[in-house]
Amino acid sequence: MAKTTRVLSVSVPVSDVDAALAFYTDVLGCELLMDVEAWPGARYVEVLPPGSSVGIVLLPHDSEIPIAVRLGTSDAEEAHARIKASGVELHNEEVLRWETVPPMFSFTDPDGNALVYLEDAGDSTQGE
Repeated sequence: MAKTTRVLSVSVPVSDVDAALAFYTDVLGCELLMDVEAWPGARYVEVLPPGSSVGIVLLPHDSEIPIAVRLGTSDAEEAHARIKASGVELHNEEVLRWETVPPMFSFTDPDGNALVYLEDAGDSTQGE
């Protein structure tokens, strides 16, 4: 059975991505991991606090990218089927597969919190 392997990142909603990026890198000392346009008009900025393996994703309040906790899973397809069978609200009818990112999908926990599962090739022993 696929399981959660680890927390990959958490999102923080921000009013100004550039100002937030400056604060997290210049003031807090985070390292910039990624600053890309995920698709036209959707900027994805991720920083990593010193000594942490969990990234912080800086997203505008109105981002099309989910403001969510991103979790690793050992098998995105199996996890999607299991979560769908449990009756949890899925935001993707199937696992999303894009060339530059691992297979993923998003869903909501029973309290309405957004979660994203990404197939994780990292240390699968974490979270056991």
